[in-house]
Amino acid sequence: MNEIKLGDVTVTRVEEQHGPVMPARDFFPDLPERAWQEHRHELEPDHLTADDLVLSAMQTWLLRSEGRTILVDTAVGNDKHRPAVPAWDHLRLDYLDRLREAGVRPEDVDLVVNTHLHLDHIGWNTRLADGAWVPTFPNATYLMPRADFEHWDPARNPAVAGGVNEHAFEDSIQPVHEAGQVQLWEDSHTIDAHLRLEAAPGHTPGSSVVKLASGSDRALFAGDLLHTPLQLAEPGHSSCFCEDPAQANDTRRRLLGWAADEAVLLLPAHFGGHSALEVERHGGSFAVKRWGPFSHR
Repeated sequence: MNEIKLGDVTVTRVEEQHGPVMPARDFFPDLPERAWQEHRHELEPDHLTADDLVLSAMQTWLLRSEGRTILVDTAVGNDKHRPAVPAWDHLRLDYLDRLREAGVRPEDVDLVVNTHLHLDHIGWNTRLADGAWVPTFPNATYLMPRADFEHWDPARNPAVAGGVNEHAFEDSIQPVHEAGQVQLWEDSHTIDAHLRLEAAPGHTPGSSVVKLASGSDRALFAGDLLHTPLQLAEPGHSSCFCEDPAQANDTRRRLLGWAADEAVLLLPAHFGGHSALEVERHGGSFAVKRWGPFSHR
């Protein structure tokens, strides 16, 4: 099962790809070795390989709410030049076919939410057509956090050129902005009666989460708040891709505490396996209370 109902909102998982990303010690350079060993039985086989590679899913959360079709994050994308991540360079994946299997054509999408503007959350914002990058979803408004838009624009911030996001602004953000389809927001943004965007900075300056409240159901589409379940037991450790690790740690603790206290279903961007989970407090950290209802992968 890859579709659930939360109150009046239907949530569908659309996976682009799933597999090893990089060695655990490189991905999380500050996480102690004893933590990986202590929790290995909880991480294998869905989140860590036997040879210590972190497993990640690249996926979109497809939401149907108040008659609109909404995509939360758009994965890596096809045909993109990604010198910083060779495994994502010039991909040819069937993501749009998977979206159609979920009942959605590109022209059906009303809203695209980029929780932040790293390359693996914006890739399908655009597609290559006759040698030019064009919006993949021609009728959609793209919600982007202003802080990230300004941070990753190499014309505004030359320091980002040549980094992990090399070429991403030019091929996945700027064409949508030039098409007049981008809406920038700050602090918080109400999507509809059930969905609200809130700033969750640290991973990037503009990182955000989507909070769902519909009927008695609560959910948090958490973006890159977490990259591995090990960060529940070790919430004070961030990935090597976090721009401000200290702020990311504070944001993680705050939102995990809220999720634990309010029985919120947590849906991180990159978890494989059952993908979603409920968390509980465990001493000064957190633990998995139960895994969510999506099909195990």
